Amino acid sequence: MKKSNFFAFISRMKYIDRWGLMRNISKENVSEHSLDVAVIAHALAIIQKKRLDMDVNPEKTALYAIYHDASEIFTGDMPTPVKYYNSVIKSAYKEVELSVNQRLLNMLPGDFKEEFEDILLPKDKDRQIWQTVKAADKISAYIKCLEEEKSGNKEFQKAKQTLYSTIKNMKLPEVEIFMDEFLEGYCLTLDEME
Repeated sequence: MKKSNFFAFISRMKYIDRWGLMRNISKENVSEHSLDVAVIAHALAIIQKKRLDMDVNPEKTALYAIYHDASEIFTGDMPTPVKYYNSVIKSAYKEVELSVNQRLLNMLPGDFKEEFEDILLPKDKDRQIWQTVKAADKISAYIKCLEEEKSGNKEFQKAKQTLYSTIKNMKLPEVEIFMDEFLEGYCLTLDEME
């Protein structure tokens, strides 16, 4: 059987720092971020299932979230102001992400590819999952801003405002429920949590 470096590449997410243009009190890498997004996406999907009576699979949603930034192993974390500067750059970056994810998929043994194809190459049939992962991604970034602010770093104030507006404009009930019920805890100290 041919050797594969797929999982070795995935493990390198821990070497990709996020928020490269910002002064960070606490560094965050893509691996840490992916876990946070997976936890939040799983919670959002549980809210969808239990509170909104939607037909969703929370475990599948969490799995997709784990790999949502896998392409950054090759591209690095492109700062949001650059990635979304204009439609040409945004479109080109999406093509690069797709190409890199295809490269990752091609590293897998043949009998693994079917299991990873939908995770690495988003399909229209999974639009709901990817919308949930995107919402979780934005919430995770917002929480990072709260944590930096809690540590006295004012560098993230504008990002925090922008992310809050983006999250609110999603108008997703599961996001509103998560923000209302769970967000406050991220602003507490360990001693204040119960």
